[in-house]
Amino acid sequence: MQEDKFTYSHTQREVSMAAIVLYPTTGMGHLISMVELGKLILTHHPSFTVNILLPTAPYATGSTAQYISAVSTTNPSIIFHHLPPVSLPLDPASYSCVEALTFDLVRLNNPNVHTAIQSISQTSTVHALILDFFCNAALDVATELDVPAYFFLTSGASFLALFCHFPTIDRSTNKNFKDLETTVNLPYLPPIPLSHMPEPMLEKDTTEYAGFIDCSVGLSKSTGIIVNTFSTLEPKAVKALADGVCNPDGPTPPVFCIGPLIVTNRQIGNEGDDKVLGSECLTWLDKQPSQSIVFLCFGSLGLLSKEQLREIAIGLEKSGQRFLWVVRNPPSEDKKQRFLTQPDPDLNSLFSDGFLDRTKERGLVIKRWAPQVAVLNHEAVGGFVTHCGWNSVLESVCAGIPMVAWPLYAEQKFNKALLVEELKLALPMNESETGFVSATEVEKRVRELMESEEGNSLRERVTAKRNEAMKAMEEGGSSRVALAKLVEQWK
Repeated sequence: MQEDKFTYSHTQREVSMAAIVLYPTTGMGHLISMVELGKLILTHHPSFTVNILLPTAPYATGSTAQYISAVSTTNPSIIFHHLPPVSLPLDPASYSCVEALTFDLVRLNNPNVHTAIQSISQTSTVHALILDFFCNAALDVATELDVPAYFFLTSGASFLALFCHFPTIDRSTNKNFKDLETTVNLPYLPPIPLSHMPEPMLEKDTTEYAGFIDCSVGLSKSTGIIVNTFSTLEPKAVKALADGVCNPDGPTPPVFCIGPLIVTNRQIGNEGDDKVLGSECLTWLDKQPSQSIVFLCFGSLGLLSKEQLREIAIGLEKSGQRFLWVVRNPPSEDKKQRFLTQPDPDLNSLFSDGFLDRTKERGLVIKRWAPQVAVLNHEAVGGFVTHCGWNSVLESVCAGIPMVAWPLYAEQKFNKALLVEELKLALPMNESETGFVSATEVEKRVRELMESEEGNSLRERVTAKRNEAMKAMEEGGSSRVALAKLVEQWK
């Protein structure tokens, strides 16, 4: 609608504020990533105001009120806008996966996003709309309002390079990826079987698959792509993106590697007792020998079966290693429960064989949450068993901690291949065809990480990458330069 457009005329807007609009999808992880991006922008370019649009989730995502209040108090230039709820065509529990629901939620929120940006534009000049990867549908709003649109990818440059190639891979076969043994071999990426692509991309005739195709095409229509990585961590992929060879269908927009962007000062999580949990595990770590602890944590969505949790316990006990392990409740078999907040696990019930008593002198099992950045940077921690979420990978790299890669969902199988085969910063946790990991494998990999020469080699390499990360974020470093180039586009 032409009458809804606003322009950037200096005569019209000469006294207005310079504003950036950030649009995350629902969920604490997406929100925190966008907030940290906003903080980074304001730290180096404080003339902007950062407006964050918050869609209303039609399911339980955990309370964000306390977090938002804390951010607003300490960062007055970050303004949150709560979007009205929308009516989904299906009950949330009826969706095949969270991604299919998210694509519908974003599409139906377009009128709300349109209204919010128009409202912001009454007092500010909106220089850019920065979209979460899943918010591709909002490109239409940016076009209608003549606002430059960028994507913020919280995965690495290597996955971006693969994803840019996704439509080409799609055209190469009529079969579902889950049924193929074909390996994607691109010179700038580690080899990855098509069956290891993210689960929503494994079957073609689904809403979520179509949504991911649209997202890949949408990337090429944006003004630029912001990536949470640094250039020397993934040099092959970064160069391939800059050279425009990842998308045979057309040009790749400018890519801005502005990371590592990690949360360094978050002391509490969704619930008030997280501070107590964090204090408990850090106090315990203070009493442990230097680099003696292997830390096991699988992210907020990394749920393991009761059988798998017990297998890990057996492997940890047999390994003889000191450990700190974050345990969440096993997933419910009832699909309707997947969008509900889960209760804390009953550790005594999960480990009824006496495991907790037998290992209490050298191990600590905590429920649900730990202050991961603080733990990884503690002197006592020497290794990390991780689900390979990209935020966790960056946090481990920045702490100089080698990893055991145990992917569970999303693009994590790809991240494992990158960490193990390309970057050589992690050992692989090998699983059976059904995805189960044996106690023997847990014992082997934990010992190897903490005691072997290979573990020491990993530690040396990850320490070197930590130093490179620090340089990238310094004045004149590659990530600072990339941020400056990005902001220059807005001015």
